[in-house]
Amino acid sequence: MSTNLDAVRDSYAASAAGDVMGIVAPLGPESRWTEMAGFPYAGTYVGTEQILAGVFGRLGSEWDGFTAAPEEFVDGGDVIVVIGDYSGTYLATGTYMKVRFTHVWHMNNGVATTFEQFTDTALVREAM
Repeated sequence: MSTNLDAVRDSYAASAAGDVMGIVAPLGPESRWTEMAGFPYAGTYVGTEQILAGVFGRLGSEWDGFTAAPEEFVDGGDVIVVIGDYSGTYLATGTYMKVRFTHVWHMNNGVATTFEQFTDTALVREAM
């Protein structure tokens, strides 16, 4: 396995363990994290502080049991693609959702330079 793949795998393992700081461990100070247009937290966040506040802080406070469970990792060297499922219950509505995702990580020696999310945003919004 590559250093890049190991770093991405470790991020999802941290997510499964509820370790938010472990999730963002592969991010550098200028890492760009893009949530897809139409997703409730759409936009590009730069740096760990913005990513924690704009994405993970909101997921943790608005969802019960939100998970990003990977099923497949595709090692393209400097590009790692992850395919899996989001699931969780939106607290305000009590509605459960399960939605496929694809994440594309651009890496440089184990450090993420960019992350981009692809998912069915309509299914997420239905839960909300």
